[in-house]
Amino acid sequence: MVTDVLEHPLKPNAAGKKTEQFGVLVEFDSTDKLMAAAARVRDKGYTRWDCYTPFPVHGLDAAMGVKQTILPALVFCFGLMGVSVALLMQWYLNGIDYPFIISNKPIESPWVSMPPYVPIMFELMVLFSAFGAVGTMFALNGLPRFYHPLFNSRSFARATNDRFFLCMESADPEFKLEESEALAETLGGISVETVPVHPGGVTPPGRRASSGGHH
Repeated sequence: MVTDVLEHPLKPNAAGKKTEQFGVLVEFDSTDKLMAAAARVRDKGYTRWDCYTPFPVHGLDAAMGVKQTILPALVFCFGLMGVSVALLMQWYLNGIDYPFIISNKPIESPWVSMPPYVPIMFELMVLFSAFGAVGTMFALNGLPRFYHPLFNSRSFARATNDRFFLCMESADPEFKLEESEALAETLGGISVETVPVHPGGVTPPGRRASSGGHH
C-alpha cells in the first residue's frame, strides 16, 4: 500500500504551472466496459473511487465491491427513539403533569393500559424514522454539495446522457498519479483525463485517447 501519497498530487498544466489534481477520469461508451473496469479497480485495492452513469446499472454495486449501507440500522434507531419519546411524553403529561382519564382508561401509566399510547407512539416512530432517514442519507453522501471537481471536465456533462465514467480520486491511499493514469489507460475506455481540484488559474483538462484493451 502506498503511504507517502499526497492528498491531491500536483501536475503541470499547459502553462507549466503545478495544479492540484482531484483524480483520473475514464470515459466509457458501454455498461459492460464500465463494469469490467470497475472490477479491475476494485481488485487493485482502491477505496476512494466511484462510477457515474445516466441510469442505474444492475450489478455495478457488486462489481465495485460496495458494502451494505448502515442506513437501515440508523433508521431503526431513529424509530426506536421516536417510540421512546412518545411513551415518555405521554406518561409525563397524562400521568404526572395533568392526569386525565379518557373513556375510563387509566393512562397515568403505560403499564396499566397501553392502547391509548399506541397512536402517538406510531406517529412519532414514523416521523423520527422519516426525518432520520433523509438527514442521515444527506450526511452520509456529503450533501448538500454545490460544487464538485468533476464539473471541471467538459466530457463529464454526458454522464447524464449517454456516457459512463469511472473516477479514481487522489485522496485514495493507493493513488499515485502516474501509476493511476497508466492503469486508467488500460481499462478499455474511450478517453482518459486528469481532473483538477479547482478551475481557477488552470487550463481545461485535455482529453486523450485511451490505449484501450482490457488486460
